[in-house]
Amino acid sequence: MKFTMYPGVWDNVVAEVEEAGHEFVSDLHQAEFLIYAGGRLPDPLPENIGFVQFVFSGIDRLVDAGVIQPGTRWANAAGAYGRPVAEIAMTLLLAQLHQVKAAGMAASFQARGHIDAAQGWLFDGPTVAIVGAGGIADGLIPMLRPFGVRIIAVNRSGRAVEGADETIAMADAEWVWSEADAFVLAMPLTDQTRGVVDAERFAQMKESAVVVNVGRGELIVTDDLVEALRTGQIAGAAMDVTDPEPLPDGHPLWRLPTCTITPHIAATGRIASRLITPTILANAAAFEAGERMPTEVDLRKGY
Repeated sequence: MKFTMYPGVWDNVVAEVEEAGHEFVSDLHQAEFLIYAGGRLPDPLPENIGFVQFVFSGIDRLVDAGVIQPGTRWANAAGAYGRPVAEIAMTLLLAQLHQVKAAGMAASFQARGHIDAAQGWLFDGPTVAIVGAGGIADGLIPMLRPFGVRIIAVNRSGRAVEGADETIAMADAEWVWSEADAFVLAMPLTDQTRGVVDAERFAQMKESAVVVNVGRGELIVTDDLVEALRTGQIAGAAMDVTDPEPLPDGHPLWRLPTCTITPHIAATGRIASRLITPTILANAAAFEAGERMPTEVDLRKGY
């Protein structure tokens, strides 16, 4: 198939897709599919474009901006970056449990006693709930397993997740919020998941709970998180995504020792250019065969 990439061209991705038998063309009007890396798109897209392959997973901002419209088939990168995002999730969880930010802010060895009293340990066998257990969970569970933690996987369907001690459908997971010691949020952003972690959820959690967010910033109501951390309602939070994003300089979350933040580094363009090609090729093969693409976007679900 003929393809192009817009707005910029990732040379290594183009070379890998061509090596698989497809042909790169620079003219959008000659292409059969488009690899899209963000930015403005021609509106409308030429009718010759059979599908658009977005190089990232989250499509919520594209839907909100009107970039994704009914009539053109879209695929995203769902599952392509499960390993790097899982690694960041594990890093954030450990960093918050062991008070890395608090120690850095203290800038004094005299804080040792306070830091030691506040830190938590995975080898104690806490319960970790992965909420939105898909590709990220597939990468994270093998990292958690050696610590001997109990893993609860929460997903939309309740379909069993390999390696989890228990899998729960989101609709049946109300009890999980008061049961788990740590939460990893890995859900896509939809109307149903926006603000899912709010003041009511924080009130359900243990005072020792830690919340990690590697999904979308809007999964958490930020003002409620600030209040929960300031009052000690939960022990800590760690996130690679925030609401708003970018988080403004001077925001309270930057100054709280119980909140660890990385600036959305889990799946950057640098990572995407290294890992996206197999997803592109699988979707192109399915499209050519007249089948549903493995990561085809369902606008009704929002992902």
